[in-house]
Amino acid sequence: MARYKTYDYAQTMLVAVSLAEQLEPGTLEHTIHYVVENRLDLSGFDGERSNDETGRPGYDPRVLLKVVLLGYARGLLSSRRLEAACKQNILFMALSCGQRPDHSTIAEFVSGMGEERISSLFSQVLLVCEEEGLLGGTHFAIDGYKLSSNAAKEWSGTHADLRRKHEKLRELVRESVREHRGNDRKKAVPSQRSNERIKRLEQKASRIERFLAENTPRVGRRGKEVQSNVTDNESAKMKSSHGIIQGYNANAMVDAKHQVIVHAQAFGEGDDAAVAQPMLDGARKHLKAAGCGAALKRAAVSADTGYFSNRNLEAFEAAKVDAYVPDPKFRQRDPRFARARRHRRPTDRRKQQYQSKRRWFGPADFKYDPSTQRLICPAGKQLYGTGGEVSNAQGYLVSHYKAAKGACMQCPLRQRCLRNPEAGNPRQVRVFHGRVTETLTSRMKEKIDTPEGRAIYSRRLGTVEPVFANIGAQKGMNRSTLRDTRKVNVQWRLYCLVHNLEKIGHYGAMNN
Repeated sequence: MARYKTYDYAQTMLVAVSLAEQLEPGTLEHTIHYVVENRLDLSGFDGERSNDETGRPGYDPRVLLKVVLLGYARGLLSSRRLEAACKQNILFMALSCGQRPDHSTIAEFVSGMGEERISSLFSQVLLVCEEEGLLGGTHFAIDGYKLSSNAAKEWSGTHADLRRKHEKLRELVRESVREHRGNDRKKAVPSQRSNERIKRLEQKASRIERFLAENTPRVGRRGKEVQSNVTDNESAKMKSSHGIIQGYNANAMVDAKHQVIVHAQAFGEGDDAAVAQPMLDGARKHLKAAGCGAALKRAAVSADTGYFSNRNLEAFEAAKVDAYVPDPKFRQRDPRFARARRHRRPTDRRKQQYQSKRRWFGPADFKYDPSTQRLICPAGKQLYGTGGEVSNAQGYLVSHYKAAKGACMQCPLRQRCLRNPEAGNPRQVRVFHGRVTETLTSRMKEKIDTPEGRAIYSRRLGTVEPVFANIGAQKGMNRSTLRDTRKVNVQWRLYCLVHNLEKIGHYGAMNN
């Protein structure tokens, strides 16, 4: 006959646990505990409370900060999951010394931190990185990471779109009410689901109506209206590797030596064409607080093609930064990529072959007639000059030519000449005559095309991309649980603090 060990759930056990022994040197939790406890000044949080003589004692901001940082490192982004971790996970119990802050306390601590406090914390951690010898100060890379916001893209649109959606919801409410009254006349018992549907539709319609009454149309950098969002109007729709998301463009400036982040800031637009100035200002501020304020002037700064704009290049030049920002076509001029087409996927090659067969007529297919000072198209028709030679933003002299509208209407070659033959617009051609002025963009192109420029720019990929892989994929910090730019900025910098603290743990002297 089989025998088994007996067990009794009513028995009691006395387990001796040392909280300090749970924080083993070399681990991230030990680094967070040591840096927050011994190297950071959190006296700025004291002003929130006035309970010196009366009132209940509050949770120490050091305890809350440790819990939040370790939770973010484990992908626990919600305050409720952090509250549960403080009750169930021994590492969180050790960091909080057995205290159990509730989710509202944790959420209020993060969302109420503010720009001044998170900036001070970031600078202090960067100072620790400098003292531990983690900053090189010779090369910095800037890039952006698309951070999903706590808002649905279905609630986005221009004010005209939102008005149409509001009217559609009101019409659905009216239809549901008519159906409800019809059931009353038939003496049918109304279902609870029908009543709840009418209530939900009315709430959605009222929400849009209230938003339109309280907010003006959102205008982009180009002076045109961009889509607003009813839930978080400071976020924006933007392209990411996972498709279109509603979120923020979280930028980071990274030192090349150990991939330490020297500045982090989130922007409510997906375009990187105007973020260089605030990124440089923020990096200069943090580096100065870390005792290396002149690092930018003696270092190279690289960024990808999304940052290639006059506004960004002007910011780099004004800051006297040795910047390396390529234009979108810089690889086409690089001889190292001359045979890159043979490595493309079969679908890309088939697409290219299709486009080569259906080749549109380019400027080279139009011949200039010096006697009439007009262009002759492949069909033998003349294109008239629309004005004198003008200089464009890149510093080239450009002549514009346009065909008569009737000349293209019945042309047998219109399918190969016009990108949209059904639109009825005549063909237009621009002829470039060469650069007459040197511009910021032309100088940057020449700088990137040099062997030294290519070598320096090639360091960007290995400097900044692993940072986003660690934050987004490895740590799971790939979305924001807060709304509006100020609060999202706080959370994004907390994410970056986790990354920097991990670098301190790996390469700093405290664990070696």
